[in-house]
Amino acid sequence: MSAPDLKSQISNPTSNFAIIVAGGSGTRMQAALPKQFLLLNGLPILMHTLQAFHNTVAKPELILALHADYHELWLDLCAKYNFTLPHQLIKGGETRFHSVKSGLNIIEDTNAVIAIHDAVRPLTAASLINNSFTYAAGHGNAITAVKSRDSVRQMQGDHSVSLLRDDIYLVQTPQTFKWSVLQKAYDQAYDIKFTDDASVVESSGVKINLIEGSYENIKITFPEDIAIAEAILNQKPSA
Repeated sequence: MSAPDLKSQISNPTSNFAIIVAGGSGTRMQAALPKQFLLLNGLPILMHTLQAFHNTVAKPELILALHADYHELWLDLCAKYNFTLPHQLIKGGETRFHSVKSGLNIIEDTNAVIAIHDAVRPLTAASLINNSFTYAAGHGNAITAVKSRDSVRQMQGDHSVSLLRDDIYLVQTPQTFKWSVLQKAYDQAYDIKFTDDASVVESSGVKINLIEGSYENIKITFPEDIAIAEAILNQKPSA
């Protein structure tokens, strides 16, 4: 979809919101700090993520759900790096479910379209974000995903079976929804089976729509992911 089409369909940018969920720890990164604060090309990962959403046609209002223990650190980092991009800082919850619910509770516009995004996916392209808002506005929800590039097997008891690779999709974020869809879904009680926002919404009886994601839209999880992300960033043309 072309940029002009997006501009015409995203008619009221102020009704778009993005809840950035930053509840991760540094455990798998073997780092003292949660991974969203680690540097990527000289800037904390979380700042790259917020900038990715800010620099779009959709121009969502940004809500950062961050554990209360790290609010002071985040404010110090914003001062250190002169990071003045507008965003609302809220306390993250015990789980992703509770963090998203806290963000949803401060959005009063019942016509809003809301993207939920991992804080440690800093390379999300503007076109992907714009498409996510546009598709969700027209169809209720839009879940970014990519086809598996690898062969996949599933354990069934004590043996494994091959699955058809073309039927397997790897889910990413943003996961974007109309306010009404999220509101109904997050009225449910928390369940451990809720691994992402799509699973919460699906549990409320809503059909999930997959849209094309990007293999470059990686999630920073392990130390080697930093090097991969920097290589991708350094290949992009300068703004």
